[in-house]
Amino acid sequence: MRGTVEKYDVIVIGGGASGMMAAGRAGERGKSVLLIEKNSEVGKKLNITGGGRCNITNAEFDKHAFLKNYGEAQQFLYSPLSVYGVQDTFDFFSRCGLPLVTEARKRAFPETQKATDVTKVLKKYLADNHVDVLTKTTVNDLHAENGLIVEAITSRGIYTANSFVIATGGVSHPETGSTGDGFKWLASLGHAIQPATPTIVPIKVHEAWVKAQPGVTLSNMKITFFTDGKKAFSKTGPLLFTHFGLSGPLILNSASKVGQLLSEGDVTAMIDMFPDTDFAELEKNLLSEIDANKNKDFKNVLEKVAPAGMARAVSRLMALTEPNIKSHSVTKEERKRLVHILKGAPLTITGLMGFDRAVISDGGVPLSEVDTRTCGSLIVKNLYLTGDVLDINRPSGGYSLQMCWTTGYVAGNNV
Repeated sequence: MRGTVEKYDVIVIGGGASGMMAAGRAGERGKSVLLIEKNSEVGKKLNITGGGRCNITNAEFDKHAFLKNYGEAQQFLYSPLSVYGVQDTFDFFSRCGLPLVTEARKRAFPETQKATDVTKVLKKYLADNHVDVLTKTTVNDLHAENGLIVEAITSRGIYTANSFVIATGGVSHPETGSTGDGFKWLASLGHAIQPATPTIVPIKVHEAWVKAQPGVTLSNMKITFFTDGKKAFSKTGPLLFTHFGLSGPLILNSASKVGQLLSEGDVTAMIDMFPDTDFAELEKNLLSEIDANKNKDFKNVLEKVAPAGMARAVSRLMALTEPNIKSHSVTKEERKRLVHILKGAPLTITGLMGFDRAVISDGGVPLSEVDTRTCGSLIVKNLYLTGDVLDINRPSGGYSLQMCWTTGYVAGNNV
């Protein structure tokens, strides 16, 4: 028995950022829309993004400058971003009563600083445009005939539509339901699938001094990575120490390259805690501080010269013979060693954290198989693809969610 078959103009599979945008926009155009979500609520992953604050977009309003952050994908993305860009995102949330504020590195957040408020706006967008939302529903299969999807076979019955949108996300944060379900269906429909790797993810290190200070944040650090002793690349930005290694924007945006280096050989790194001060000037500043406090414990001087929260780690790296040594007793060699540590604390990279820790993963359908002017599949005529099912490599800082808003809107505008 097939049971009851329900018919819609559009079925959207996946209730994340791009799925809700696609469903809402299609409904806004007067289409009958069904949104199918396997979790008990929509927006589960969205609610935890940006540490619960939701980095909605990046306030770079120059399209060409914005697109430079997408590497090889940028040639495919100019058209959709011209239809729905950064300014459109600002306008949408402002119109919905959730204005955005811009912070460091042009990252844009809701004024309320609550990711859950972003989800509330999108839920209202769905309701206002009469989208039917089916939660706790698993799509088991998509049935295709003659190059068209004809029905979605789900745990709650069979649903059919003129157009289908797959917005099931990638494989980062699998606890939120991002388990790559869409990739399996897309492969069976004839799409090539680039294998997923966690691209924006914390880094594991060997050194105990790093793991001994979880939660310490350094606001402006430079980290340089080496492969088999040869310099590979450097980046500057905020860095966060964790119980397994390093995180924070600086690390997350380095992880993809580090992953490539790890496949080539041993990877080490050095942290420059004073990237804007050269070695000689830092040594001069240190000598001045020691002279001014020569009768005090050297550990108290370290509190003044090392970045906040780093004095204990720096002392550990110096391996002083006397832990309670006075400043005047610190030798010239020990002072030199201190400057070397502040300008190049050594690290051994042991790996990347997995998909469970990934902010973003890459992989998915190559953009060469998608008409990005509509987000329609070039293989299945009535299929549209949005968000993280598309193979788009991008940094953190709002670039991932902007692609969700852009591709979701464009798909919803064309179904």
